[in-house]
Amino acid sequence: MAITAAQVKELRDKTSVGMMDAKKALVESEGDLDKAIDLLREKGMAKAAKKGDRVAAEGMTYVAVSGNKAAIIELNSETDFVAGNAEFNDLLKAVANTIVEFSPKDVEAALALEVEAGQTLNDKIIGTTQITGEKITLRRFTVVEKSDAENFGAYSHLAGSISSLVVVDGASSEAARDIAMHVAAIAPKYVSDDEVPAEVVEKEKAVQLASEDLAGKPDNIKEKMVEGRIKKFLAEISLLDQAFVKNGDQTVAQFIASQNGTVKSFVRYQVGDGIEKKVTDLAEEVAKQLG
Repeated sequence: MAITAAQVKELRDKTSVGMMDAKKALVESEGDLDKAIDLLREKGMAKAAKKGDRVAAEGMTYVAVSGNKAAIIELNSETDFVAGNAEFNDLLKAVANTIVEFSPKDVEAALALEVEAGQTLNDKIIGTTQITGEKITLRRFTVVEKSDAENFGAYSHLAGSISSLVVVDGASSEAARDIAMHVAAIAPKYVSDDEVPAEVVEKEKAVQLASEDLAGKPDNIKEKMVEGRIKKFLAEISLLDQAFVKNGDQTVAQFIASQNGTVKSFVRYQVGDGIEKKVTDLAEEVAKQLG
């Protein structure tokens, strides 16, 4: 099949390899981006590239807490300029507070909530859109509940481009916030390695077994080396096994244990995760105008 320049560029953006290497991997994988990434990793040419690493859409994330309920939301705008203005920020907080109050089941239900007499949340968003001149969208949210014995930890980074919400059993709200700060900074995928799906582990094992640096080694040596790499892989994506961001000499598990607590769950939102934003070639646009 024919490989397009757009496919090559997307693979290069996700793996930082050269153009020819990206094209060869796409040809070998018959245009399948995920398979091409795995092929490049097998050759030791790309690190653990993942879909959604590129942040595309603009907007902000936010966490609202009310008693034993909390909501983390992502509100998108077309430009970061609008995301930074007062109208957008007022709307961001109003949307989060509404969601934490009513706990809608999905975005559609959230937009239908009546926030004032005869005005829905969607109407409120449209009203701000009319003021800013940009389309504003509620992309996603998660409502989390806790018990009286548990603590919420909330943290926002880079003016709301990343937010995290953590539930900790025991410990303190300060310790929970420290864990939320770690989650925002390091971006774990799971609380512990027990939560990692078997298919994720099997896929990583297959990639490692096919690594070129293992070629020709006896099977028992190869298995032992892959076992070590899988252990490292799990430690990198599991919150409790990661080196604590505020003290690299202890793991997150060791830190929270020292605070007489355990981590129950976390949610992390990064603006635009998984959304591809249209990239405009300024020179091309100018040329079109002159043409």
